[in-house]
Amino acid sequence: MLSFIRIENYAVIEALELEFGPGLSVLTGETGAGKSILVDALGLALGDRADAGAVRHGSSRAEISAVFDCPNGHPAIEWLSERGLDDEDSCTLRRTVGAEGRSRAFVNNRPVSLQDLRALGAHLVDIHGQHAHQSLLASATQRQLLDAHAGLERQAGDTAAAFAAWRAAAADLKTRHDSAADRESRLELLRYELGEIEALGLGDDEPARLRAERERLANVDRLVHGLSTALEHLYENEALSAHMGLVRAHQALAAIVEHDSELDEPHTQLGAVEIEVNEIATTLLRYRDRLEADPERLEYLNQRLNRVRTLARRHGVDETELTATADRLRREIDSLDASEQSLAALNERVEQAAGNYRELAEALSEGRRQGAVRLADEVSAQLRELGLPHGELRVAVSSKNGDATGADRIEFEVQLNPGLPFGALNRVASGGELSRIGLALEVVATGASPIPTYVFDEVDAGIGGGVAEIVGRRLREIAARRQVLCVTHLPQVASQGAEHYRVTKHTDGSTSLARVRRLSGEERVEELSRMLGGLDITATVRAHAEEMMERSASREPAP
Repeated sequence: MLSFIRIENYAVIEALELEFGPGLSVLTGETGAGKSILVDALGLALGDRADAGAVRHGSSRAEISAVFDCPNGHPAIEWLSERGLDDEDSCTLRRTVGAEGRSRAFVNNRPVSLQDLRALGAHLVDIHGQHAHQSLLASATQRQLLDAHAGLERQAGDTAAAFAAWRAAAADLKTRHDSAADRESRLELLRYELGEIEALGLGDDEPARLRAERERLANVDRLVHGLSTALEHLYENEALSAHMGLVRAHQALAAIVEHDSELDEPHTQLGAVEIEVNEIATTLLRYRDRLEADPERLEYLNQRLNRVRTLARRHGVDETELTATADRLRREIDSLDASEQSLAALNERVEQAAGNYRELAEALSEGRRQGAVRLADEVSAQLRELGLPHGELRVAVSSKNGDATGADRIEFEVQLNPGLPFGALNRVASGGELSRIGLALEVVATGASPIPTYVFDEVDAGIGGGVAEIVGRRLREIAARRQVLCVTHLPQVASQGAEHYRVTKHTDGSTSLARVRRLSGEERVEELSRMLGGLDITATVRAHAEEMMERSASREPAP
């Protein structure tokens, strides 16, 4: 509930702090004193649109802070916890508006977006202005009220989700059908491209091997000349070759090694080098013997490498990635082939989604039809107590083409006079009657809402006499389950409050200030007397006010 509000430099309020408790708190004052400004300031703290014109003249900014106490498990606490904004069971909303129009929002002293402030505020307070009942004329509002009262909000959400899933599946199916021609063209191209790569029959690391072979065949003459020169110096020149020199050196050491053991190792090493040089020469001889010019083979290698390079460029890949490209093409072909088969599965999915939606929508419709009877009975009973003795509400539930809201068209219809037919609210009810219908709906709907605080801003306009007292009782009944703040001009309503605040406006001729103070017992009698008798407060009027207070105190509100 709202436990504290602080308002600074807002409209005609310079600085104001108010504490609120549970139950019904009423705010009264003369016309123009600024009673509704308090409600507007609270609305600003809850995320209403900011207006730089509301900043008090001569001030740089307006600031409103509202502190709420929320029980554990309340949706507001869960909302805060999910976003890391929780602070035990307390929640402070703060809003600043600069004279230039810039607005900032805070929750528990941490900056938040205006969208988040509104989302949190929707969990904390429900404000009903004197013209709020006009929203009841909207079909969407009537449907939401019925669903909330009947406890069908989760079913309505499931139905909306099922409709979205159905439409998404249907859209996917249409896209698949529309792209069937493109699919065939794509398949034809993919199969052609895959055929080219498969016809190439490229082996692992083949491009590198082909290039190595082409390099060798293209340079046969240079290779033969180089090998011959190397072999001449290494082995084939009997007089001057390295091999012959090693042989002679080895033989010379062999002749003297027996005279000094230190020569054993060099002698052995020379023998090993001689053998190694001999093996190198043998390898080079064999390689030279294999070398042979082959123009036809060279031409083949050039052509094959050109084909490899052309295909790689066509697919925008490296030559070594052609095999992987073929694998990718096969997967895409398989996917497109499977997509044709999946059309049947997708058709089945659409039918299942449609069936799921219809099943949920039908259950929702049944719940709405049952809930419509209960809501109509409860509101009709309230209407009769609110001065419409023949008033009766009927919640018409008719069929329509299914959409996200279900397959029902909801319309509230009323009959206010015997013998006249039921009709839509906007065609049957006058402004005053519509106000009472709206209040009756609000009274009935309160029990279905988890919102802890209700604010009524002169919803009792146009009502008086005994009906006004009943309105006050109804507000007091709501306050037995919720915190209720009510701005009223009716003494019959004001007398029902557990707490009473009076709003006054003072002016020095150049500026105006609004002040609010909590009234004590005698002060409440004086304020009720003013509301009853205006300027001429007689003993009779004061006695009437005292009687109203006593009667209200003796009557326990319904739980």
